[in-house]
This record gives sequence, structure tokens and C-alpha cells, in this order.
Amino acid sequence: MSNSNLVDSNYKGFGYKEFEPSSFESLCHSHTPPNPRENDQHSGRVRQGRLIQGMGDDPGRLYRLDGVAHIAGMINDEPRRCISSVRRQQGMRLDERYVPYLQMAGLYHLARLNDRWFRLDEPLVSAFVERWRPETHTFHMPFGECTITLQDVAYQLGLPVDGHYVSGCLTDFHLYIEGGRPAWQWFHELLGVLPPENQVQKFAVNCTWFQETFGECPDGADEETVRRFARAYIMMLLGTQLFADKSGNHIHIRWLPYVARLEEMGGYSWGSAALAWLYRCMCRVTNRHVVKLAGPLQLLQSWIFWRFPSFRPTGYDEISWPLSSRWSGYNPGISNKGPRVHMARLKIDLLQPRDFIWMPYSALDVIQVVHPEVLEPRHTMLWRCVTSLIYFAVVEWHQERAEHILQFDIVPDPGPSHDFLTWWH
Repeated sequence: MSNSNLVDSNYKGFGYKEFEPSSFESLCHSHTPPNPRENDQHSGRVRQGRLIQGMGDDPGRLYRLDGVAHIAGMINDEPRRCISSVRRQQGMRLDERYVPYLQMAGLYHLARLNDRWFRLDEPLVSAFVERWRPETHTFHMPFGECTITLQDVAYQLGLPVDGHYVSGCLTDFHLYIEGGRPAWQWFHELLGVLPPENQVQKFAVNCTWFQETFGECPDGADEETVRRFARAYIMMLLGTQLFADKSGNHIHIRWLPYVARLEEMGGYSWGSAALAWLYRCMCRVTNRHVVKLAGPLQLLQSWIFWRFPSFRPTGYDEISWPLSSRWSGYNPGISNKGPRVHMARLKIDLLQPRDFIWMPYSALDVIQVVHPEVLEPRHTMLWRCVTSLIYFAVVEWHQERAEHILQFDIVPDPGPSHDFLTWWH
């Protein structure tokens, strides 16, 4: 996601054809551009029994909050409200024969995380979601604002930040992508098999079928067979670890154009796409009427543990790469969620500036395990950029700015000064 690619209006992946106006309208399934705030096919939609108009009808209205009751204003009515997470561990074994393709795609570190699974602490995450503001993409804490950034994505998941944005056509590949095929014909060509009709829901395939069909690559398989299994593994990895939706059990075929060109997958900004999807999922679940949270939730929980030591589970001191693998095997249990939400909320209310780790990645034990690839200048120069994060129809803002970040030397006592606190508040 180089500077030119972050906001470039031209597709640079897959050799996209130039659209005629009528073709673009067909792609969007509407005579107006798709609403950047939702995945809906039309710019207006029904919410809470009334029609919500798009920003184009009234530019003075903030679309993301239009008709939404933020959960923070309803705590007294629902003091023990707890979100439910939608996560699925990929059931396919990471075969060593897939590794070259995963490295080529920039997803090898993510694949290793699948074998180092940990459960989501839903009460804790619920309490943090109550502090999330969709207007700013920040958590509003007693000591100020903080958020998950592209730097966090790079360290926690080991994903590339610089690259082309992750977007494109969802189904009509033969119409809009050079070399594309009709959807299911292309599926068969790339994976060597078609799912039964009862395993398909529109353009998504049941995860269980994927796992049963591609769970084990045969011994002695030829290179083409290995590529097919690697493609299936990557589709499952993207559909479960990074871009899971609230269904939690289907893999969309939108990834076919990507796995068709495995050699080019490493040129995409998987880190920015993952952060865009996490921002969007958190914005949605701040609505008091939404309780299911999807997205790259291992990133969210690991960020909490790394930045807020008082919330860390004990006994997880070994640091490995990527950093979210530190919490491998963590299981907070599923009982007493209501009281635990209440306790986490009270604990957040008492947070002080000293309870937040401003520079967690400068510690020596982190420097010793970090993969040098994420520290390449082409990636690090983007950690503080103000830009749009793109994941298909999802567009969210990354609002870091270098001139707004306090620069200081590392000292034995990094406690905030009075001048700093005055500036921060």
C-alpha cells in the first residue's frame, strides 16, 4: 500500500478493464455507487423500522451514526450486555508443502497463528467496545484516546502493510477481470472440484465442506495438486482468520481472482484490509441492537493485552512471532459473562495514563523475535499515514499523523510528565 496506491482510484491488481458507465453500474447492482458504510447493495436501507437515507441526500448528517443508538448510552438499561464473538479455527493442517505459496502471498505468519489458537474474552472485549467511537475510530479512555494502528497489525499478525488495496469484483469475474472465468467454472479450474449444491449459499461455500475436501493433501501429490490444496487453504485462512463475517461458517468465492495468481498475492496490503474490516465490525457492534462481533478478533484481544498489562492473563510470558501468538492456548471460560463485563467496565473506569503501554514494541524481547520484513521502510513509513483503509466495499479511515505523535527519548522512567498530560487532555 504505497503512497500512490493508498488512494489511487485505478485498480492495479488483476489487470482490471476500463469500465464503461453502464458496466460499472452493473457491477454495483445499482445506479448509485455502493454505500461505503455498509455492504448493502443499495444506498438506502431499512433500519429500526424506518428508511435511512444516504449522505448524498443530506451532507450535514453523519451517516455512520444515523439512527444508531450507541451502547455507551444504554449501559444503565443493559448493565450486563455481552457481545458474542464469531470465530472459527481453520481445520486444515498447515502442510509444509503450502509454505512457499503462503510466503509468496505474504500470509505465512498468519497461517502459523492458526495453530496457536486462543479464545476471545468476550466480557473484556465487550467493555472495550463500549469505549469505541465510530466517529474517530478510537477508544475513549479516562486518560485520553487510543486505537489499533497499522503498526499494531504488522507486529501482532505479521501482515504486510505496503501494497495494493484488497478490492475487486465479487462474482462476475468473466465480465470485469482480464482472464477471468464464470464463477463456478473458475472455482472448478482452480480447485479441481465443485461443491454440492447443498453446500453452497449464493456465492459462499460451507466451511465444513472445505475442511473435509481439502483437509489433507495426499502424500506424493504432484505440484498442481499441491497448488490446488494451497489455494483452498488460503481461501479458508482469509475467510476465517482475517475476514470472517457473522455467519462464521461460509467462505466467499471473492478470493478466486487472488488464488488464481498466487505469485501476485504478496503485492497486496493484507494488513490495511484486515484493519479496515476490524474497524467496520467494531463500529457495527457499538450499536446496542447488534451483539455479534466478527473480524480479526485475535488482533483486537492481543492489542488489549499488549497495551494494557493489567488485563493480561498470567502465565503467558514467552514471546514469539507474530506477537499475538503469545497468548496461545488462552481460554477465559464462558461462565458469569454478565458480572465479568461489569467488572471489566469498572476496571477501565479507573485506568490511569501509566496503565497504558505507549511503546510495547521497543522492548528488547520483542526486538529479538520481530521479523525484519515488517521493519522495511516501505512498510514503516505508512504506520502513521492518514489514509483510507480498503477492503472491497468497506472504506475506513486510519487517522494517525506523524506531526501529532509526541517524539521523545527512551529513558529509565518513561512516566508521562505534567506537560505531556496537559497536551494530551
